[in-house]
Amino acid sequence: MRIILSNTSDSPIYEQIEQQIKTAIMKGELQPEEPLPSIRNLAKELQISVITTKRAYDELEQGGFIVTVAGKGSFVAATNPELYREARIKIIEEKLLEAVRGAKFMDLTLKELQEMLTLLYEE
Repeated sequence: MRIILSNTSDSPIYEQIEQQIKTAIMKGELQPEEPLPSIRNLAKELQISVITTKRAYDELEQGGFIVTVAGKGSFVAATNPELYREARIKIIEEKLLEAVRGAKFMDLTLKELQEMLTLLYEE
């Protein structure tokens, strides 16, 4: 698993870790029940605080993406199609919001934006 952190990002480091692991899970790069690096090993590898790594894992666990077994470590949670669908929808909504903001900045009408979306969707 490869995680790239950016010091110039507006997102805190724990959110960057969380998002990249979520993305890897949703893309199938990390399989259900696959072990994740230990909190300490990941912190050492990324040269960050153990507390930061723990927070990322805690957020992932609260979101249902990973499970932690005492004494054994953290693992990718069993597949929950509805959870993954919701996470993917959220990503699409964020990208659509970005497109809407860009369209408004360029003074495109809603109809023009809908026509563009229809064309792209039907390709």
